[in-house]
Amino acid sequence: MTIQSEIGQLGEELASSYLTEKGYEILERNWRWSKSELDIIAKKDEVLVFVEVKAKSYTYYGDPAESIGPKKERMIYEGAAAYMRQVAHEWEFRFDIITVIFSQQFEPKIEHFEDAFFPGI
Repeated sequence: MTIQSEIGQLGEELASSYLTEKGYEILERNWRWSKSELDIIAKKDEVLVFVEVKAKSYTYYGDPAESIGPKKERMIYEGAAAYMRQVAHEWEFRFDIITVIFSQQFEPKIEHFEDAFFPGI
């Protein structure tokens, strides 16, 4: 396992704990369909939430959320559409981003961007 994949895995663990503390129910983690992987699928109230987690140990190449472009959004949407078909989805949904920045001097910084994007179709 590479250092970046370990950082990503730890970021997903922290994001899942953060969401649980905020009252979200985690339905799936690392759900795969075709070429898509959905980091976290959660539910809060009657909203289905697809969460992309971006974790980094530094920000000098930009904010982690900025690395999610139109191609990545489209892949997330395609995976989300497949999941919604599988579970016969009948409620509201949205796409969130959670960033986790690890620092040697401080506790990890978690930011949650609700309704962060809606991929163009």
